[in-house]
Amino acid sequence: MDVYAESLRLHEANRGKLGVVSKVSIKDKNDLALAYSPGVAEPCRAIAKNPGDVYKYTLKANSICVLSDGSKVLGLGRLGADAAIPVMEGKCVLFKAFAGLDGWPICVRSQEPGDIIMIAKNIAPVFGAINLEDITAPGCFEVEDALQDIGIPVMHDDQHGTAIVILAALMNSVKVVGKTFSELSVVISGAGAAGVAVANLLQCLGQGNLCVPVKDVIVCDTSGLIFDGREENMEPYKVALAKRTNKRKLKGALADALKGADVFIGVSAPNVLTASMVRTMAKGAIVFALANPTPEIMPDEAKAGGAAVVATGRSDFPNQVNNVLAFPGVFRGAIDAKAKRITNEMKFAAALALSGCVKNPSVDCVIPSPFESGVHKRVADAVRQAAEKSSSG
Repeated sequence: MDVYAESLRLHEANRGKLGVVSKVSIKDKNDLALAYSPGVAEPCRAIAKNPGDVYKYTLKANSICVLSDGSKVLGLGRLGADAAIPVMEGKCVLFKAFAGLDGWPICVRSQEPGDIIMIAKNIAPVFGAINLEDITAPGCFEVEDALQDIGIPVMHDDQHGTAIVILAALMNSVKVVGKTFSELSVVISGAGAAGVAVANLLQCLGQGNLCVPVKDVIVCDTSGLIFDGREENMEPYKVALAKRTNKRKLKGALADALKGADVFIGVSAPNVLTASMVRTMAKGAIVFALANPTPEIMPDEAKAGGAAVVATGRSDFPNQVNNVLAFPGVFRGAIDAKAKRITNEMKFAAALALSGCVKNPSVDCVIPSPFESGVHKRVADAVRQAAEKSSSG
């Protein structure tokens, strides 16, 4: 089966993947009077009197905005708002299938962070949360940071959904190879949205007493290893990243950082890692090659180089690291808790719940399938509990 041709036919036959289904019927004048005028005036008055009742009387309690500017659609690049619609529709379908949430795809033409921030703030009243999607770095950092105090959770899934699933898979991988987080040396290939989020999450694991930070994190971009004092290709977010990572101020290329490293996490480009580079890593090496559709290294090549555990972003290999394991449950839990933002504690709780879904981790099973019964509910419950604990504490 040619998945691309079949998908094109599916989208054409259905004119997209979403529609609107009314929760109430309009069959007579009484129905009309209750759903619209004059009856609708009463919930309007109730909400005006008590704004919190918007969750009681409207769709807000179960609605999520999937917001994109089309500046980084999948691995296809800056396609723009129109071409981003199929992806955002698909994200909404996944929200419904795995978390029962009503997602609304909002694709905007402007790719200026200030415009996206303004739009998000002004449409926020309708939604219980906003999922930022396919917004390229560094603009994605500016947008997300500016929206943390608008009263509803806002999360850039390409950053944090990825980081949560990687953390969950890593929690189980270290069990398989007999190592501990506190002693891990981690090399990340890619300093975009996902790479930065993964580095940040691995380094603040001490919060909430859930885990301890990894010993060493080094991030590599197209200009080589990022270190404090590097001048080439150093945008402000990379300057900040350099101050938190690569404590040894190691210089050079990816191959230099990998010597003796325990973990490789690739969120970058195809074929940047070789078997010979894997051979220089520590015994029991963990390789997450997550570039799609072609990973940084193919699993058979990584194993030939001595990797003990290998994960990719693909469904045709064991250990698929896929955001769909995280984002439905994370947003479901956050919305149910009426959280105002998604905290690190909530992310850690989601990762712990995901890793706990695998009772006996093995080389070929360090992360559950998104189709396993109860996975998303466990994540949602863990996030909700973490949010409620934080708000009460």
